[in-house]
Amino acid sequence: MSIEAQAPILGLSLTEAAATHLRRLLAEKNLPRHGLRLFVKGGGCSGLEYGMTLESEASASDTVVESHGIQLFVDPQSLPHLAGSQIHYLDTLMGGGFQIENPNAVSSCGCGTSFRTATSQSSGGGCGHQ
Repeated sequence: MSIEAQAPILGLSLTEAAATHLRRLLAEKNLPRHGLRLFVKGGGCSGLEYGMTLESEASASDTVVESHGIQLFVDPQSLPHLAGSQIHYLDTLMGGGFQIENPNAVSSCGCGTSFRTATSQSSGGGCGHQ
């Protein structure tokens, strides 16, 4: 299936603000052909934690989605937790950062990087962000 065809099916996307910020970041770091790896790992206050990193290419088992000209790489274990998510970039007086709007999250911590899904077991510690 083509990259473009996967994006609507998975519902995984960037907002224009997030894509603009990523394009600026890639240009500043001189990484014009890199994409954004999105992943989920165990940890955080609620049991699962988001992660992001810039990478030059996808792994063989990754799902690759293109959104606003930016390639998103997602490994098979993270994909069920991230499907349908939209990545925002917010720039406020307190600073800027990415925010993930995830329809799979049934609860999340105030930190914004830790969440739990209906099928995940919470193994996180207490929340220090209240």
